[in-house]
Amino acid sequence: MSLPLPQAVTVPQLTLMKGEGRKIAAMTAYDASFARAMDEAGMDVILVGDSLGMVVQGRKTTLPVTLADMVYHTACVARGIRHALLIADMPFLTFQGAPTDALKCAGALMQAGANMVKVEGAGPLVENVAYLCARGIPVCGHIGLTPQFVNTFGGFKVQGRGAQGAELKAQAQQLAAAGVGVLVLEAVPAPLAAEISQMVTIPTIGIGAGVACDGQVLVMHDALGLGVRRPRFVRDFLATGGGIAGAFRAYIDAVRTGAFPSVEESYTG
Repeated sequence: MSLPLPQAVTVPQLTLMKGEGRKIAAMTAYDASFARAMDEAGMDVILVGDSLGMVVQGRKTTLPVTLADMVYHTACVARGIRHALLIADMPFLTFQGAPTDALKCAGALMQAGANMVKVEGAGPLVENVAYLCARGIPVCGHIGLTPQFVNTFGGFKVQGRGAQGAELKAQAQQLAAAGVGVLVLEAVPAPLAAEISQMVTIPTIGIGAGVACDGQVLVMHDALGLGVRRPRFVRDFLATGGGIAGAFRAYIDAVRTGAFPSVEESYTG
């Protein structure tokens, strides 16, 4: 007798999880095999990140990643998923131009199997966010340390300290008003991330943003101890998980119980 298929995670369900105080576990994947292992472990969200440029292609930044790269890896990951919500990054220069161009690029990722696309930044980009949302494409926002802006920031640096905090709160409100369904907060001081998480009704997913976010996301290679960079918010779950599947389960449990990230794995100011 075959087992019933698990219920697929949807964007409204993530909002419901926020309202109920249930933490969202998310991780990046780039192929069907790892996506399947995450899905079977119970991961809520799987992100096909343009981080593949660094951890798969060996590049120094995410900027060289193309739309064709993202479509290919999104299609691969989609074949391994039955349960998790699949988010795909819109790579550099696929979202900053005309709204119709952004729509075409987002549509290619959706047709490859994504349930939602993720865009970095706010400000003048909010118009394109609203344009996509109004046309049936769910959008995940991403503020704080946005790797596509690495040259503007002068490196991979914490964002939102001091006077920058008010700017990030304004960006969160702008994106929420434009219709984003999820908001990633990266490398943001934990107290600020907590404020933003309480301020918006949409779920926040943190990476280096403290435990008060509504969920957490890690790059898979970092969670398995394979990352080239070792920022303070990374934990090696393979070391204690007893194998890859065990590492994914350990990560999910740690996120859901609030054991990850610890204070030491967060930026406090």
